[in-house]
Amino acid sequence: MNVLDGILAGVREDMAARQAEVSLAELRARVADAPPVRAVLPVFREPEVSIIAEVKRKSPSKGDLADIPDPARLAARYAEGGASAISVLTEQRRFSGSLADLDAVRAAVDVPVLRKDFIVDPYQVWETRAHGADLMLLMIASLEDGPLAELLGLATELGLTTLVEAHTEEELHRAAALGAELIGINARNLKTLAVDRTVFKELGPAVPAGAVKVAESGVAGPEDVAEYHAWGADVVLVGEALVRAGDPAQAVRSFLAAARG
Repeated sequence: MNVLDGILAGVREDMAARQAEVSLAELRARVADAPPVRAVLPVFREPEVSIIAEVKRKSPSKGDLADIPDPARLAARYAEGGASAISVLTEQRRFSGSLADLDAVRAAVDVPVLRKDFIVDPYQVWETRAHGADLMLLMIASLEDGPLAELLGLATELGLTTLVEAHTEEELHRAAALGAELIGINARNLKTLAVDRTVFKELGPAVPAGAVKVAESGVAGPEDVAEYHAWGADVVLVGEALVRAGDPAQAVRSFLAAARG
């Protein structure tokens, strides 16, 4: 079993526990009463680079990253610095995230919010919308084409924007076949945890015209954001480098300034 397989097994167990507490019918009712989603693609398509700033306590590759007692405050600082969207890790076993973090961030900021998790079941899509997220992540590596298309279709039906993530050329072709408008290329291979930022440089040109390109993982400082943008990234998702920054707002500003020259 590789790293991703282990994570997915835990995700399904934790989801089953939540399903026992909150029924799908209850989630549907919450979604019916939820405020409209915030559009994000128009911002991402602007010529200058956008930053998705991530609330992330730990990772399977690095362990504990930062003590984040107040995710809402951190998210507000990201937004103050100019982040176009906030990503919130909600996977609990390997990333120490939660839906409570998502709720707190949603209540604190006006910018779009991404639920970053391992979405494998329609229940999670309803859950994502019920908790106020505007975007969700779908990882090509985690599912076959049929379930991926089902989840993407449901997300679109509920108004969510989906970040479809690839790491290989084959996964990128699958993302394109799904008609994904927001495509992430992850420098980290979640099956091995190895990071190679040039994966984005190699695969970026193959992203279909009109789709927004997101560079994920491997950012240590402003120069990495600038390089990703030079390689064609419209958006750069940054987690570790921001949660470890002493001044999150200023860190976001420095990343944007570096990419914008």
